[in-house]
Amino acid sequence: MTVPDFYEPFQQQVIDCRKCPRLVEWREQVAVEKVKRFADEPYWGKAVPSFGDPNARLLIVGLAPAAHGANRTGRMFTGDRSGDWLYRALHKAGFASQPNSTAVDDKLTLKDCYITATVRCAPPQNKPTKEETDACHGYLETEWQQMPNVKVVVALGKIAFDRVIKVSCIKNPKGGKGHGIPNTPKPVFGHLSEDILPGVPPVLMDRHLIGSYHPSQQNTFTGRLTEEMLDAVFNRVNELLTD
Repeated sequence: MTVPDFYEPFQQQVIDCRKCPRLVEWREQVAVEKVKRFADEPYWGKAVPSFGDPNARLLIVGLAPAAHGANRTGRMFTGDRSGDWLYRALHKAGFASQPNSTAVDDKLTLKDCYITATVRCAPPQNKPTKEETDACHGYLETEWQQMPNVKVVVALGKIAFDRVIKVSCIKNPKGGKGHGIPNTPKPVFGHLSEDILPGVPPVLMDRHLIGSYHPSQQNTFTGRLTEEMLDAVFNRVNELLTD
């Protein structure tokens, strides 16, 4: 895999980020206090970098790292039940080398897939504030602009969905209106909702946005999201990538 020039410096910039005092304090507190089942494990306790192939055609956008998942392991959707659901679905669809993600050294790789989030630090109660989400927006914007091969975007949850729409309205540095969203009215989030967003130079290929309920414990335990429903999302991704 040829790694784009932006990728490694960008990931280090994310890891070093301390923009949001509340999130920095929380992520570091969790890393010290831990929970009983992980008491003997070291915690990452920093902002979590994205994971996968920066040349990918599939971009997955989540909400934020889990306190005892990615904030512990240092990899997106790794070490918690949300990740169990996501990587199982990705493996079935051919995007992940194995169906589970437990640690950064578990040999999992992604194929044609890149996973990121709207917020890179674990927030208390899994609820970042608008100001914290805004502070992280530039990272998502960088990935949106530096990954021209992206053809399909899966937004896990409404917050991610709304952020993807916002980041797709790329501003013209010379003062113009930018690309804008071709959809009127504004796209509405729903499970398996589909919309078209503008691509970025040099490819300028339209990007398909698919909404999905987040594989949170609240959604999976209550049956709001089933395995069949999540599988349907990535089955649709494969259809779009083979068109």
